[in-house]
Amino acid sequence: MYNNLIFENRDHILYITINRPKQLNALNKETISELNSCLQTEGNHRVIILTGSGEKAFVAGADIKEFADFSVEEGKKLALDGQIKLFNTIENLHIPVIAAVNGFALGGGLELALASHIRIASDNAMLGLPEVSLGVIPGYGGTQRLAHMVGRGKANEMIFTAKMISAKEALEWGLVNHVVPQEELLAKAESIAKQIIKNSGVAIEAAINAVNANYKDGVDGFNKEIEEFGKCFGTNDFKEGTDAFLNKRKPIFPGK
Repeated sequence: MYNNLIFENRDHILYITINRPKQLNALNKETISELNSCLQTEGNHRVIILTGSGEKAFVAGADIKEFADFSVEEGKKLALDGQIKLFNTIENLHIPVIAAVNGFALGGGLELALASHIRIASDNAMLGLPEVSLGVIPGYGGTQRLAHMVGRGKANEMIFTAKMISAKEALEWGLVNHVVPQEELLAKAESIAKQIIKNSGVAIEAAINAVNANYKDGVDGFNKEIEEFGKCFGTNDFKEGTDAFLNKRKPIFPGK
């Protein structure tokens, strides 16, 4: 079905693996389009785990040969299309996306992890935004999301120097949630996914909307939280969750 992806839906988890090992899983236009389609696949999955094939790279950047001779307008369109089709899509998806970062996450690869809701890194991972070494800047949201996550000073240092940081440094900076040995990476992602799946999917979608609102211009995050909080009271998940709590049983959320 896809040329550059491997996917599997198992136990309410959609596993998506970017599969371009000879290119270190670099993002090209086709891969971005395929990810857009796969991420929005209908199914019974409640969490998505996104990773790269092999042990060397999550995604080692964009496929530079595709845009080496672009004009100014073509460059703008490349960034706009990528942000709309993939990076904004991930950030605003109604279910959580966990990035399991195995190896290099550079350029568009780090931006892909930044757009995800949770990041776990293998202990051999290296993360960076090396675009200025090519005479360009991150174009898939990296300048914005990285600064929100680690602060302006650290983001500036990473972007201006084009240097990579280790998984250990990324953890210290708050750029990733956990660092584990590579052989334990997917198991850790699955453990978190299974904890998420126990909870109300409707409430989790509301939480995604509320958290994201804090990073949108002209949107009052507190008002968005109030709005989403109120909506929860009209859901069957809320009725089930409160009834289960009051009757000391585990909830079985209907997802509506």
